Amino acid sequence: MATDNQTSGFHLVGKLLDPAARADPYPIYAEFRTLGPVWIKEMSTLVVANYRDCETLLRDPRLSAERDRFFQVDQAADPYPPDAPSSIRRPWFLSLDPPDHTRLRRLVSSAFTARTVARMEDSIAQLIEEYLDRAADRETFDVLSGLAYPLPVTVICRMLGVPQADERFFHRWSAQLTRQLDGFSNRYDGSGDTPQWVHGEVELHRYVNELVADRRRSPRRDDLISELLAAQDGGDVLSHDELVSTIVLLLVAGHETTVNLIANGVLALLRHPGQLAALRADPGKASAVVEEILRYDPPVQLTARVAGEDLRAGRATVPAGGLVILLLAAAHRDPEANPDPDRFDPAREQVRHLGFGFGSHFCLGAPLARLQGRLALAAFVRRVREPELIADPPPYREHLNLRGVSELLIAHAG
Repeated sequence: MATDNQTSGFHLVGKLLDPAARADPYPIYAEFRTLGPVWIKEMSTLVVANYRDCETLLRDPRLSAERDRFFQVDQAADPYPPDAPSSIRRPWFLSLDPPDHTRLRRLVSSAFTARTVARMEDSIAQLIEEYLDRAADRETFDVLSGLAYPLPVTVICRMLGVPQADERFFHRWSAQLTRQLDGFSNRYDGSGDTPQWVHGEVELHRYVNELVADRRRSPRRDDLISELLAAQDGGDVLSHDELVSTIVLLLVAGHETTVNLIANGVLALLRHPGQLAALRADPGKASAVVEEILRYDPPVQLTARVAGEDLRAGRATVPAGGLVILLLAAAHRDPEANPDPDRFDPAREQVRHLGFGFGSHFCLGAPLARLQGRLALAAFVRRVREPELIADPPPYREHLNLRGVSELLIAHAG
């Protein structure tokens, strides 16, 4: 007979948080789906794991993206030094609700256009070739450190117009700030010990402040910062702090997610040699492979909202102020949304996923992530012959939400 703890889902949270589950959390997600939307009283949290409810709730205006309302961040425990740039305390627009989110997204999207992304294709392809050239003569190759990790941060740095000599700093800062996006990071607790990510965030904001000031003095025509400076909507423009905060967001949010997209894609192909061979025979299948990866093993495993008022989801009731966790990776494997969901099949007729979110918060960087994933996977299967995983499963980082490998070592024939 099931106990209250088992039917509440609280025991599944413990299983999911266990680092031993990182390599394969999907059986735990399946258990969550059997419960339906479930209110976990020990956490004052609703957990949703089926596709239909996740999709519905992502576009429900009663749910707020301003999660600090739930966490009730103590302003007295502010970890930043007094001389930190004011931009560091401005929330990212992905954590805002309308009308603030609507305004900022409209301004940013006017600069971060499909044309801006498309003009990067040749340079992205060239970067990938350079990374794979370095691996060609090695008996072993770490796909993560040699391709998946450096590519996205280098791409966004070059889009922004960061001097190439400074790109190495962005690699370090992005790694430090990733924990903020994880959703289960160790937030500052006022203990007096400053987390490492605070130092990285302060350094990054100082650098971007200087970069923006330089662009104001000497605007260019070929970089994203200049286009963001020029962006306007009905006379409205981004303030200095809004611009700096947005640039930091583009770097951090766009980096780790794309790293995981590429690494998860390579891992899935290595585990399914038939699909690898099919992509090698027809590089035009790369887009379909990317979409299936976004469903099958997504870079972002979950997202969270706060209930702005009392609401119901399935048989569960969520009080105003309650946290709502949407297990996107679980929803993707809901058989009602995707038949035979545990099978990796880029040729499936329809791929339903929420890998870039849904509704008003749909990821602005989706076209860039898809482009990098498509080019990287097609080049990998073309250039790397007879690749074999050295460790399966490979080691994983501790991140729960931005779940990804810490190393993806392969042996290959060049």
